[in-house]
Amino acid sequence: MEHPGFFDRGDPISLRHVADAVGAELNCADDGLAEIDDLRALGDASATHLTFCTGPRHAKALIATKARACLIRQTDISLVPAGVVPMIADVPHRAFAIALGLLYPSSLQPEAYSAQATSSGQLVHPTAEIDESATIEPGAIIGREARVGAGTTIAAGAVLGYRVFIGSNCSVGPGASVTHALIGDRVTLHAGCRVGQDGFGYVMSSEGHFKIPQIGRVIIGDGVDLGANSTVDRGFLMDTQIGEGTKIDNLVQIGHNVVIGRHCIIISQTGIAGSAQLGDFVILGAQSGVVEHVRIGDGALIAGMAHVKDDVPSGARMGGTPARPFNEWAREIAAVRRLGKRRHHMDS
Repeated sequence: MEHPGFFDRGDPISLRHVADAVGAELNCADDGLAEIDDLRALGDASATHLTFCTGPRHAKALIATKARACLIRQTDISLVPAGVVPMIADVPHRAFAIALGLLYPSSLQPEAYSAQATSSGQLVHPTAEIDESATIEPGAIIGREARVGAGTTIAAGAVLGYRVFIGSNCSVGPGASVTHALIGDRVTLHAGCRVGQDGFGYVMSSEGHFKIPQIGRVIIGDGVDLGANSTVDRGFLMDTQIGEGTKIDNLVQIGHNVVIGRHCIIISQTGIAGSAQLGDFVILGAQSGVVEHVRIGDGALIAGMAHVKDDVPSGARMGGTPARPFNEWAREIAAVRRLGKRRHHMDS
């Protein structure tokens, strides 16, 4: 069964309507008659979509885009390919965020957990589908059109939101919350997990910080463990993904659009910033940090408390701040120790 999505999309709107709403300028009045029915990133957009470009570093993706129109700065208008309507905006990212709210108004406010009490103490919406072999403990909340698979246990105080799908033989711990997520089989979400909430996205300006609607999802593969009080934000336009067999410790933060491969190990108090990508069998030590948009190759090992700010090749072993190869890191530590001993001898 294909998932129907978490956000109801509005009717198609004209480019003139969009331009007026976001404060953009159309080069040609006739362009305003064209309509768009969705908003996508440059690489995913097609002939009925609006996209945006923040500068020349995205020129390659812009040249290849199939979008109907693109929000762009005046200084970058020469980059727009033929057939794509340029919409001039001072801050394209902000204009795009406003346009998202036009087509996806439900993304601007959290979905209410509407449910009805049962005789055994659960709160289950009448449209939810729960397998007869699943266990729903007292105090759990199952939202509208949610689905719970065979043999799955939803613990007391846990919450499944609107249209959340969770597979068979899973466990959702006490007090955990799951929204905007599709979850596979044999997944364990420990107590206090937070899955599918807004990604942390704002456009900053002198007028304040403008919230960017997050209309992506969280996709969790089979056999994943997510530790207590860990958090997984849903994507901006794309999905946040955790591959099968990955094990995540307590108190880990995973930002929006992050893609984690299969059978990774992520240890406590690690933070992975938005749009970072991890290959398969990656290990992140405790309290490590990964910067946004960084790519870590298959089988890489990142030591505890390391700070990864650049791409890491497959099989690499990295440590330190900023992260660098183990041998280099070890030599630097040894050199600092020698300096310390030398200073001690000079002072004594």
